[in-house]
Amino acid sequence: MARDNQINSLKKGLLVLQVVNQKVGIKASEIAQIARMPRPTVYRILETLEELGFVAQDRSSGLWRVKLHAKSLSSGFRQADWIVQAAVPQMVSLGRRILWPLDLVTFNNDSMVIRESTHDFSPYSVNHGMVGLHLPILDTAGGRAYLSFTSDCERDQILQALETKTGMNPLMTADGPLHEVMAKCRELGVGYRYNGFRAETASLSAVIRHGDRIMACLTLIYFKSAMSLAKAIEMYRDDLLSAVEEIQRSLPRFESELRAADMQSAAEGTPPRPTPLTQSPLVS
Repeated sequence: MARDNQINSLKKGLLVLQVVNQKVGIKASEIAQIARMPRPTVYRILETLEELGFVAQDRSSGLWRVKLHAKSLSSGFRQADWIVQAAVPQMVSLGRRILWPLDLVTFNNDSMVIRESTHDFSPYSVNHGMVGLHLPILDTAGGRAYLSFTSDCERDQILQALETKTGMNPLMTADGPLHEVMAKCRELGVGYRYNGFRAETASLSAVIRHGDRIMACLTLIYFKSAMSLAKAIEMYRDDLLSAVEEIQRSLPRFESELRAADMQSAAEGTPPRPTPLTQSPLVS
């Protein structure tokens, strides 16, 4: 009986951790509803998880989020997981101010993958469950930002692969020839999409750098019916770039935490995870 109780407690703890991990930020009452547990039980589990370093509560909003230490439960700590931890606080802060949804995307072969999103709590979003979705690199603001601001060598490799895959030369986007779109992105300082992918929306995207590498792109999505591209640039570009600057300033701290976690794993006899910053993107 005691063993059964321990197993049930473990199941409940893992379920609560899973629910928190699936959200940008979530209240205990919402966790109780999703997990179908009494609220006092959820509070006790959250307090235990917080003591263990797996979750933390934002005292101003009451929202619970996973901490970097929770990622040690996975067999491989990927670069995207590490960047998400650094980006989420700024995504939540900016999302509360502007209300439009935000996506954090990373480059993966010939597409951009949504690693984190505020769609679930944006009042202007009609799309939910976006995390993990692969987006076309040519017709998304994040993809265009990545192509516009990455190194010449990497850009040439990606474009060559895209030309081979699509049979297009020169490459075209829904907003015109790619070389013209990239020139405009560099002029604006952000990637943009006004046409393509989702007809009812447009987007702006800023690259997140660490050293000489682009680690991810932060994308703001808005309804085309609400404003022109020029108006979106005027209203939101500076806020988007400021959020990216804050994320970039926090990256060294998260890198140090990751290295410290690897050192602890090594001391405990667990093989350390590869350092994400030494990995290079693969182009197929």
